[in-house]
Amino acid sequence: MHVPVLTRRRLIAASASLAATLPFVSACGAAPAEAKSYPKGKSNAEWKKLLTRDQYHVLREAGTERAFTSPLNKEKRKGTFVCAACANPLYASAHKYDSGTGWPSFWQAVDKGAVGTSTDYLIGYARTEVHCADCGGHLGHIFDDGPRPTGKRHCINGVALKFVPA
Repeated sequence: MHVPVLTRRRLIAASASLAATLPFVSACGAAPAEAKSYPKGKSNAEWKKLLTRDQYHVLREAGTERAFTSPLNKEKRKGTFVCAACANPLYASAHKYDSGTGWPSFWQAVDKGAVGTSTDYLIGYARTEVHCADCGGHLGHIFDDGPRPTGKRHCINGVALKFVPA
C-alpha cells in the first residue's frame, strides 16, 4: 500500500483549497441576524428566555419547521401575521395563499420595510432568505414561483409568526 508523503507542494495546494472554501463555509453559518444591528435586537440569552425552543431554532438559528405542521397553514380569517419574536407586522391575510408546500405562503409582505432579505447558501446553492426587518429573525425563503401580481412565494415558517385577527 502506497502512503502519500506530505510535501511542501501538497501542503501549499491543500492550504489554497481550504482558503478558497472559507468564504463559502462562513456564508453557510446560521442566522445572519446575529452579525447585524436591528432596532429590536437582543442577546441570544434574552431571545432564549422569550421564545419557545422551536421558535428560537427557526428565528435565531435559521432552522425550518416540518412541513404541514403549522396551524397557520389553515388560517383564513382577516388579520395580520406578525413576527413571533418582536410583533413587527409582516404579512396581511389578503396576501396569503395556499401554495401546497406545507408552510404559510404569501405573495408579498405587508409593506416594503417589514422584511429584509439576504443570500443564504445553507444547502449549497444561493437562496433568498427573508427575515424580520425589526429583530432580524429568520422567517423563511422567497422563491420565484408565486402567483400574480408579484410572482413571488414568501415561504414562511409558521412558528416564526403569530396571527392577529382584524
